[in-house]
Amino acid sequence: MVGLAGIVIVSVAYRWSGNSLVWYDEVASVGLAWLTYYASALAAVKRSHIGVPGLVAAMRPKFRVPTVLFAETCIIGFFVALAVLGMEVLEVLEGDTLVSLPEVGTELTQSVIPIGAVLFIIAEFLNLPTMIKEAREGAPVHGHA
Repeated sequence: MVGLAGIVIVSVAYRWSGNSLVWYDEVASVGLAWLTYYASALAAVKRSHIGVPGLVAAMRPKFRVPTVLFAETCIIGFFVALAVLGMEVLEVLEGDTLVSLPEVGTELTQSVIPIGAVLFIIAEFLNLPTMIKEAREGAPVHGHA
């Protein structure tokens, strides 16, 4: 985030002085995508992403754990698909480069898709035992089930 903010500040200063950085738009877009993907994985680790914990806690006990397991299966399935498709995107982009920075390959810039997806999956598996325990106990599940 600091790097992205630095890029924006430098670009604003350049534009204010009547100049521009030819690579700014492309690099800032990539930086924002990286920030979004990696921050979502961090939010998943901390269990601070969008969720409805009260919904699971309000269910009858026999439905809590199956609901959490179903929700986690859907979420992990989505991110597995995202990782697989992200790898396919990398294969398609092999050899392409950024327009404004030809020395930077698009494989590097788009690698955030499968990497971010795998990080999110790891976060979900790390939190799954706690979520199941909370569902069994009837405590609010602080995930997204």
